[in-house]
Amino acid sequence: MPKRTSSQALAQLVELIALCPTGVGIDAIQQAVGTEMPRRTLQRRLALLVNAGRIVSRGAGRAVRYHPALQNDEGGLSLHQEPASTYAIVDAYIPTSPEGKEIKAWVRQPRQLRRPVGYKLTFLEQYQPNQSAYLPQTLRDQLHALGRSPAEKTPAGTFARDILNRLLIDLSWASSQLEGNTYSRLDTERLIEFGQAAEGKDALETQMILNHKEAIEYLVRDPDHATLTTDTIIALHAFLSDGLMADPTACGRIRNRAVEIGGSVYLPVALPQRLQELFGIVMQMAAEIHDPFEQAFFLMVHLPYLQPFEDVNKRVSRLAANIPFIRHNLCPLSFIDVPQPSYVDAMIGVYELNRIELLRDVFVWAYERSCQQYVAVQQNLIPPDIFRLRYRQALGEVVTAIVRHDEAASEAAIRARIPAAVTLADRDHFIALALEEFRTLHPGNAIRFGIRPLELAAWRAQSRRRE
Repeated sequence: MPKRTSSQALAQLVELIALCPTGVGIDAIQQAVGTEMPRRTLQRRLALLVNAGRIVSRGAGRAVRYHPALQNDEGGLSLHQEPASTYAIVDAYIPTSPEGKEIKAWVRQPRQLRRPVGYKLTFLEQYQPNQSAYLPQTLRDQLHALGRSPAEKTPAGTFARDILNRLLIDLSWASSQLEGNTYSRLDTERLIEFGQAAEGKDALETQMILNHKEAIEYLVRDPDHATLTTDTIIALHAFLSDGLMADPTACGRIRNRAVEIGGSVYLPVALPQRLQELFGIVMQMAAEIHDPFEQAFFLMVHLPYLQPFEDVNKRVSRLAANIPFIRHNLCPLSFIDVPQPSYVDAMIGVYELNRIELLRDVFVWAYERSCQQYVAVQQNLIPPDIFRLRYRQALGEVVTAIVRHDEAASEAAIRARIPAAVTLADRDHFIALALEEFRTLHPGNAIRFGIRPLELAAWRAQSRRRE
């Protein structure tokens, strides 16, 4: 007669699998329970749990993975009747390289299977600015082509200021979502544009969004702030952590105590003096990097890895990564639509393995997605007509005089009224511009010249009689 499987042994397996919401393979489970449980016994127990509906198996053969059973609204188990969107939400993930998949498989193991690790200085020392490269040259060339903006040859920060209203909403929302914030994009837009906090949301979520807004404006409104210095990064932390730190004095200050990383076995540097020294080295190295994309990615890797602040380190790194893009008038990195699991796995890969491939996958996918979002914005950014700006007042005088004197909008009439401020070399261009203004003149835009609708209507009637 076969031995009865104890309910406690089965419950332990259920608890183990519950630690892995995205699934775990039998090999990892075997490592967790130990070799004292024969593999056939483990297989039999897993089959019992699947048949009882306490766990879910997906896949076949050696690829089978075991998942926690989902709870329905009544608290019971629901295995095969989830909404169609459930798997899309759970399994949302960016396209991943083979190296990225290796990292993903590692970090998805139960936490107790991953050996605790500390900060490794060699990871930083191995990088030589402008000699080492996390992003290959071919990839950087592709990103440069994607990120080019209409403001390419204008002063630093021009493009970011041109699209600031859109950037405030996109980056504040997307970066906050990666921290678990539940504000929708529409809620974020209402909060940023009208100051309307969303109903039913935690005050801390509202504060997080507003902190992002303040930090982004700090970088974009004054180009002198968009520099890679320790002062800039500390200022970003002060903005982003305002009202969110358990210890208010930790806001905008390098930490002076040890911290742990939730969900990871990584233990950052604890000694304050060493931390201060390494923070300076990281920022000096970042400032030396010439390529803006390599510079941005270096910050996304090494600021969170160092964990210079008690909290809010990843948020700081995401905004700091935009500094090179602001300075070079490149498309910003908004992190729009980046799935949280992809980003979290990628960061754990950096923390525990010192491997950047999965984070690189996230970075490239996120940048391409951001560029797609801003294509329409870029297309709508028509460069100002410098000639028209120079002669705006003269143009208004000519158009107004012709309308109010009931004259024909002809080349001769315009030439006769050209002000002396228009140089001889510019007069033909000025006449062409004035003729175009008359062609597009209507009651809605005539107000620019101080022409009332009735005046315009009378002039048009007189023009028809002349014809």
